[in-house]
Parts: sequence; C-alpha cells; structure tokens
Amino acid sequence: MKNHDQPEAQGLKRWGLIIWPAFLAACLLEVLVFSMIDPGEIHWPGLELQASRKGVYTVAFFMFWFIAVISNGLVLWLAEPDAINQ
Repeated sequence: MKNHDQPEAQGLKRWGLIIWPAFLAACLLEVLVFSMIDPGEIHWPGLELQASRKGVYTVAFFMFWFIAVISNGLVLWLAEPDAINQ
C-alpha cells in the first residue's frame, strides 16, 4: 500500500484538483452559452463551415474544458509557496 505523501500520489491529486473542477466548469459554461446561442446559427466570417449541432457542442465543450484546465493549473501553480516571491 502506497503512502499518500509520495510524489506519484501527489501528482495524481494535483491532476484531480485541476481536471475535475475544470470539467464541472465546462459543463456549466456549455449550459449557459448554449441556452442563449443556437449552434446552428453560428457563422464565422470568411469560412463556410457546415458543422452539425453536436459537432459545435463537442468542440465548444472541449474548448471550455481546456481553458478551465489552464486556469485551474495556473491557480495551483501560483498557490505554491515558492511560486510567489515573498
């Protein structure tokens, strides 16, 4: 049985602290954004993309998740005692 103070356990815990809240934030953003925007009416100037609604939902969800992962990772990095000059 491994001790939770080992680096492997700390790394898994850190990833859990980053990815899980980011997933929940992406879910919330997906609901909020697409309750106001119809994905069938999204048009990019100069591009003729014929994406399905499910495609738009999927791409948007992963974009929201990626942004939230970066944000959560930055918060944890800045919260480390050595990351901020004291």
